[in-house]
Amino acid sequence: MTCYEELKARGLIAQVTNEKEISQMINEGKAVFYIGFDPTADSLHVGHFMALCLMKRLQMAGNRPIALIGGGTGMIGDPSGRTDMRSMMTEETICHNCDCFKKQMERFIEFGEGKAMMINNADWLMKLNYVEVLREVGACFSVNNMLRAECYKQRMEKGLSFLEFNYMIMQSYDFYYLFRNYGCNMQFGGDDQWSNMLGGTELIRRKLGKDAHAMTITLLLNSEGKKMGKTAKGAVWLDPNKTSPYEFYQYWRNVGDSDVLKCLRMLTFLPLEQIDEMDNWTGSQLNTAKEILAFELTKLVHGEEETVKAQEAAKALFVGGGDMSNVPATQLTADDLTDGAIGVLDLMVKCKLAPSKKEARRLVEQGGVEVNGGKVAAATASYTAGDLSGDGLMIKKGKKVYHRVYM
Repeated sequence: MTCYEELKARGLIAQVTNEKEISQMINEGKAVFYIGFDPTADSLHVGHFMALCLMKRLQMAGNRPIALIGGGTGMIGDPSGRTDMRSMMTEETICHNCDCFKKQMERFIEFGEGKAMMINNADWLMKLNYVEVLREVGACFSVNNMLRAECYKQRMEKGLSFLEFNYMIMQSYDFYYLFRNYGCNMQFGGDDQWSNMLGGTELIRRKLGKDAHAMTITLLLNSEGKKMGKTAKGAVWLDPNKTSPYEFYQYWRNVGDSDVLKCLRMLTFLPLEQIDEMDNWTGSQLNTAKEILAFELTKLVHGEEETVKAQEAAKALFVGGGDMSNVPATQLTADDLTDGAIGVLDLMVKCKLAPSKKEARRLVEQGGVEVNGGKVAAATASYTAGDLSGDGLMIKKGKKVYHRVYM
């Protein structure tokens, strides 16, 4: 099976502009491709996971990835999939987020001379002259076509700012610039980016002629990958300080039965033949498949040592016999107590089980909090230093979130 055939078999390819030529370039290792990452936070999340895995797969097949950090486009904000305008970020915040992205990407992609490149589009976008952009780039775009683009439709209902309207032009210019200066001949992105990506391909052809070879391909990143990036409780981050290896492991361990094989195909590097054998698994066998998925993905992000710890913690909590020391935990000091005790609401905030006391109160009043196996009956419950000594307390939030707290 060729590299491109495997991408299709894993369910990664949604649309392409020229499949024959694209597949040939990928299979021969001649693709110099980019995927963009706008630095809207200080960590990548699992919504970016599919793109990172794809870059790794293609690099293993001899192709050259460009990880394009959107230090420039981040100053505008992508309106795709949004019903409101993104918050404006300062240059300092954007630079900090870009630095964080770089460190995380290095776990997936090999950078260096002749290998993957990491480039920040602020290097050229921030230097552009407005009138020159209007003349050189703006003339190549039809406003009528832009307004029909899927990425703008949702925003048009509540009002699309002129700032956001320029995002397609900036992203298109990125491909044009990378094509001319880095030999980038292919771009990948989610299905919500299709209009922006076609804009880049068309810009190259209009500026450099119809014979300019610039390929566009889109993945199932929006409908699948970005859905994976969110849970009912918020984003699942790749930064262990924001989502611990245990929490990351448990996220994948708890995917729906209908999603587990799809995730195994799209995100892991297990042979397709091995995954295909799981197609007829049911019942407890699906739990085994989920454990395989959780182990493989946590190992990819956090390394095998942390993955084994996470697995042991899960075993200790849900099966018995594992190592309880690997369960996520928070150590308090005497300064955290008031008159020798701490209330359950403060305790949950300290353990980052709730973002605020208001949210912690809601969880308690709805019966969603247990301490050492007993449901917390009132938001006024408190615990002394004696309660927190030794093994401390085991807090359970909802059905599957556990956290140990001790002094």
